[in-house]
Amino acid sequence: GGIVMTLANYVMHGIIMANAYMKSPEVFRQDDAGVHYFFLVGIMIAIMAAILFGKTRAAWADGLMGGVTFGFYAGLVGFFTHFYQPLTIEGFPYHLSWCWGGITLIAFLILGAVLGMMMKKA
Repeated sequence: GGIVMTLANYVMHGIIMANAYMKSPEVFRQDDAGVHYFFLVGIMIAIMAAILFGKTRAAWADGLMGGVTFGFYAGLVGFFTHFYQPLTIEGFPYHLSWCWGGITLIAFLILGAVLGMMMKKA
């Protein structure tokens, strides 16, 4: 699930949003960032989400729909956290909060779908 979520984030941030990031070079620069950290953080987030899903598995429907429902609610938490960026990062474009929120929601929906298919109810 974490690998799928990380790949989805790579496609959305690295390919689809790349031009938007290039328009704000004062905010988005990669000179001191290690790409491996993106992968590591994505895996850690997915592991924590999988643990939470596993602990609450009985509350969600069976299969795909249960996982997607979990992913939706977890994704909403992530969605709204992105509205802090314009408040805390100087020059962060406000419209990207909506983009990042949407990307986070999509990534958690994908993660939830994978978890729902992999983790069966007891």
